[in-house]
Amino acid sequence: MVPVSATDDLPRPGRTRPDLSRLGLPRPGRAAGLRAALLAADFTADGLLELLGAPAYAALARGETVPAERATRWPPGGTPPASATLTRLFLLQHAVPRAHAEAVLPLAACLADGWLRADGEAVRAVVDVRPYGGPAGQDWWIVSDLGCAVGGAAGAAAGAYGDGAPGAYGDGASGNGAPPAAGTTPAAGLVLGVGGASTTLAGLTVPLDGGRVLDLGTGSGIQALHAGARADAVTATDVNPRALACARLTLALSGARDADLRAGSLFEPVAGERYDLIVSNPPFVISPAARLTYRDGGMAGDELCRTLVREAADHLADGGYCQLLANWQHVEDEDWRERVAGWVPPGCDAWIVQREVQDVTQYAELWLRDAGDHADRAAYAARYDDWLDAFAAARTRAVGFGWITLRRTDAADPAVTVEDWPHAVEQPLGEAVVEHFARQDFLRRNDDAALLATTFRLADDVVQEQVGRPGEEDPEHVVLRRQRGMLRAQRADTVAAGFAGACDGTLPAGVILDAIAQVLEEDPAALRERTPGVIRLLVEQGFLAPVQAAPS
Repeated sequence: MVPVSATDDLPRPGRTRPDLSRLGLPRPGRAAGLRAALLAADFTADGLLELLGAPAYAALARGETVPAERATRWPPGGTPPASATLTRLFLLQHAVPRAHAEAVLPLAACLADGWLRADGEAVRAVVDVRPYGGPAGQDWWIVSDLGCAVGGAAGAAAGAYGDGAPGAYGDGASGNGAPPAAGTTPAAGLVLGVGGASTTLAGLTVPLDGGRVLDLGTGSGIQALHAGARADAVTATDVNPRALACARLTLALSGARDADLRAGSLFEPVAGERYDLIVSNPPFVISPAARLTYRDGGMAGDELCRTLVREAADHLADGGYCQLLANWQHVEDEDWRERVAGWVPPGCDAWIVQREVQDVTQYAELWLRDAGDHADRAAYAARYDDWLDAFAAARTRAVGFGWITLRRTDAADPAVTVEDWPHAVEQPLGEAVVEHFARQDFLRRNDDAALLATTFRLADDVVQEQVGRPGEEDPEHVVLRRQRGMLRAQRADTVAAGFAGACDGTLPAGVILDAIAQVLEEDPAALRERTPGVIRLLVEQGFLAPVQAAPS
């Protein structure tokens, strides 16, 4: 578990309670009554899946509404199921007959508090209220601006502020980089709902046992919602006051603990404070202009992500973690691994994982579609040209997507692991993150002699595959494969495969190697000398776990 620091009484600069009436958003005071109605109507993640069916449910998660429209149509004069009424009201943005809404909601309170507005003999939703299932089976709801579900095909210009990003990145939780540039439209401050990036970060987050959490760039509040289920206290910041207001509504409607909401950029609202966990899905898009607050950080290139990483150490308690999603430039004549590793501040271990790479043309097209620029061919071409000019000036040939985890340490030689891993993983990965750093601690403490005196056990999820031509007696090579977490695979020679298979927690590594040397008729001393590197690799990747360390 993550170590817990004592809660302090430091002053909290930048603390703010958003003025919800000024922002045109609902008031949360009677959210418990609305929550009870949503539960009674089975307007939950499971209920929505049952109502729509898996294909329409998945399409709605991508921002595609036609299948859900078909699934919730009801004959004129009939009474639709309560969950269908709420789906059409909150997710499909339809005007719903007042009588239908009154049958499933505390209508007078919803109108008075601003969740709904009257439209003749019908009512309309003021915000998107989207069911979301918590990790322990909780029924939660994410509140965002209408039309701002992530993944829509129309782009921001049409009100569907989706990213369309491949993989699990870029849901655009409203971030906290520099303030929007002068002349930006009101649309720049709209708040997105939950998307693939949000759920990816939530799955990566290390499990807490109390402690203080900072959700930096909270957006609609999903990370604060997750953190509140385990933490003693949660602080949520954002440069966008509307995002703070949506986060407060998300927490109130979900029945979660309120967070300490603060307005401001980067770490300014928490100056002088330290946390056991910092999470951030920042506005990491590398763009030539700051147009949309939820995605554009207002700094050149990948400077915003670098700044977050560099400054995080000053806000981490001993043993605390910082976890964020990020983009980084692949610059001509530079190794991206060395470049991003150079962001890591002193006093921190780091695990940096690149999940995907796009060339500059793919990247520009992705985010131009995100903004809806494809609807205007002339504007699209001009902005595409600007984007490529900016990349050329910065000598950027591609952009990497991935995640970065820091852990505060007092070790004299911090461990920084940078890897390219585009393969499948099994979420949630929070425990795997903790185990990764625990393995780094073990390897740092033990030299080769200590390693050979240690007893190991093969991880329970490891299977062995033999690769070779059919009918041949001996395989060409053996692959060890993990079936949990990062789903790693490692090619192994005869010694490595035999060693791993013999690690059942009963014999020290050196004794096992001596037995293998005898079978292979090799010099035991030579085998002991050349094998520790292999053992370290298998330990680092989680194939082997130490059971009993060498005597000190």
